[in-house]
Amino acid sequence: MPSVQKVARTDSGLASALRISVMRLARRMRSERDPENELLPVGQLSVLGSLRRHGECTVGELAALERVQPPSMTRTVNCLADSGYVVRRKNETDGRQVVIALSPQGEAVLAADRRRRDAWLAQRLRELTPEERSLLRQAAPLIERLAHA
Repeated sequence: MPSVQKVARTDSGLASALRISVMRLARRMRSERDPENELLPVGQLSVLGSLRRHGECTVGELAALERVQPPSMTRTVNCLADSGYVVRRKNETDGRQVVIALSPQGEAVLAADRRRRDAWLAQRLRELTPEERSLLRQAAPLIERLAHA
């Protein structure tokens, strides 16, 4: 198997190497979930994260953020609401709309999960050289920009 450096010499090689590396890291990060919250599917955890980042949203806004169809998001929101992770309330400016907000229980679950994953990744970063960590500091905003393109 060719090395990542050799494959990444062209833009298409870089795309392939980056795709594989990011997917492997994401898979590894998912395996570091908080054992208390393992019954919460990754998709539901992602919705909680979107609510944390963006604040309260309509089901349609959440569907767009998560890149799923509104009926799928409605089912996800129903499950999260039934479990107490989110709350529904009327939109303050348009009483016909319902917005979804993160509940204190949802916030706690999300925080515990993030703490565990951050701790795992911080430990892995300590295994790298200062130069490697510096490169990752430079790459992180670029990867984030790609993720939101």
